[in-house]
Amino acid sequence: MKTLVSLLFVLIVLNANAQTEQFESVGAKIKAKNAVSAVEFAKNVQSEEVTKAKLTGEVESVCEVKGCWMKLKLADGKSMRVSFKDYGFFMPKDIVGKTVIIEGEAKVTTTPVEELQHYAADAGKTKEEIAKIIQPEKALNFVANGVLIKK
Repeated sequence: MKTLVSLLFVLIVLNANAQTEQFESVGAKIKAKNAVSAVEFAKNVQSEEVTKAKLTGEVESVCEVKGCWMKLKLADGKSMRVSFKDYGFFMPKDIVGKTVIIEGEAKVTTTPVEELQHYAADAGKTKEEIAKIIQPEKALNFVANGVLIKK
């Protein structure tokens, strides 16, 4: 019986290590379990009320200046901007195309033109591209407490 308990303990530890080795963790420690597709989530969120969620999706772009935001791909060529709680952590700048799991709060917000232009500059857009941003944008935004980046 003692051997069986020891074996079970070893298997649990190995499984936990295997799960954490699949991901790089940034920000608060979160678990991959129960994450839903960002694409599916976005189809159902229209409210300006805060919704707690754990999502998974593909990184479309990352702030080129210091990794202070990223965008996840959604349906129909749209994306969801993800920022990080209290700017307490940043993303590696080389994760475009990688799968991430994010946990935090989602909300539909309107982003002013000045802020959109700032984001465009952070993304390395030209002055001409930035000058074309003249309308505020209503979109789904996410503030993450923690992020798992699939290795």
